[in-house]
Amino acid sequence: MANAKLRSLWNTYKENKFLIALFLPGFCIFFLFAYVPIYGLQIAFKDFHVLEGVWGSPWVGFDNFQRLFTGHGFTNALRNTIVISLLKYLITFPAPIILALMLNEVRNVMFRRVIQTISYLPHFFSWVILASILFAFLGLNGAVNAIIGLFGFEPVLWLQQPSKFYGILILSDIWAGVGWGSIIYFAALSGIDPTLYEAAIVDGASRWQRLWNVTIPGIMPTILVMLLLSIGSFLSVGFDQIYNLVTPMTSNVGDILDTYVLRNLLSMDYGLGTAAGLFSSVFGLVLIFTTNWLVKRYDRDQGLW
Repeated sequence: MANAKLRSLWNTYKENKFLIALFLPGFCIFFLFAYVPIYGLQIAFKDFHVLEGVWGSPWVGFDNFQRLFTGHGFTNALRNTIVISLLKYLITFPAPIILALMLNEVRNVMFRRVIQTISYLPHFFSWVILASILFAFLGLNGAVNAIIGLFGFEPVLWLQQPSKFYGILILSDIWAGVGWGSIIYFAALSGIDPTLYEAAIVDGASRWQRLWNVTIPGIMPTILVMLLLSIGSFLSVGFDQIYNLVTPMTSNVGDILDTYVLRNLLSMDYGLGTAAGLFSSVFGLVLIFTTNWLVKRYDRDQGLW
């Protein structure tokens, strides 16, 4: 009996060998970068010394977490991270949805494709390049100051003023990701049954009524899934973006948990840096479970599990 099951399993693998060959590279990469690093989490509970290694370093319990929560800079970094994350969820997250809904109403196919292509382009550039473009446009002698100078206004140090940092951060995040993020919502829109629109038109529904009563409910499951998939990285607000846009004058409002971790790692305080990273991960895990529970209360058929 056992041999028959093994032969059946082996035959199944043989029949799907090409699918398995496609699956293995992605699995190996995911395992290498997502599961193997879990071994290093014990550094958060040790007084880590490079020469002694992970196993040789002494255990200190929760001392690193105590230093983390009472140490200088952590409270400010956590506050900035939460503020930026909330702003991104309130403004950046709906932006691809709004773009997809707007373009879905455009009947000129060529115009729609041009807008889509233009909105996709920034996604393919790193934040090093995008930040350089922003500094060039928003600099003291940049294009933006040249334009406002034509109207008699004084030049503005856009990227050096803390009061303007969050606004630039959110707008640049929308610029970089709105097009690429809208792809999944275009796919969801194409899956809505056209007969629902026909029935709504027969019932005399206006375009706005069709949007609110057919289109948005039709893509709501996709929106909820995308929200759940992103909520786990609530405290990861875009290290590449902030690291390249922050200046010494805006460091007080631009210091986030990721930059806080980097500073501690560069200062060889690996225990504190790992503790901060573990705190961020556990916080994200709790948010996933909480949000999934709330989504299930809203609709039992939705959620990740």
